[in-house]
Amino acid sequence: MITSQQIKELRDKTDVSVMACKKALEEAGGDMEKALEVLRRESAKVAEKKSDRELGAGIVEAYIHGNRQMGAIVKLKSESDFVSKNEGFATLAKDLAMHVAAANPENKETFLSQPYIKNPEITVSDYIKEHIQKFGENIEVVEFSRLSLF
Repeated sequence: MITSQQIKELRDKTDVSVMACKKALEEAGGDMEKALEVLRRESAKVAEKKSDRELGAGIVEAYIHGNRQMGAIVKLKSESDFVSKNEGFATLAKDLAMHVAAANPENKETFLSQPYIKNPEITVSDYIKEHIQKFGENIEVVEFSRLSLF
């Protein structure tokens, strides 16, 4: 039997809806790690369904490394202002800019396939798909750039 505490714990880790957390835990037999995998798999399906939706809003976010000798900027788009004005969306953009600064991807394809710097068990693409599932909208990195004094 899945407890409300287990659902809360998974929701706190993922920010995914209560119902999606409950369903993932049920499918995983209450195992938290397996439930996280179920949610990752489901986020890919959700992202695929939303991939053809028009992107009409977004933000530009920058990250400057602590030594002020390297930085990055990311243009991240969403479907609506409702999502693009969400604090979690801004955090996603900042995290992606930090990744660009740290990993210096050559192009968008490379960027999306790189292990995500804050969780190398997933790719940048997986990280974005988790947020597509969380927000219920298509999200896309449109442009990014890295600057460095080196």
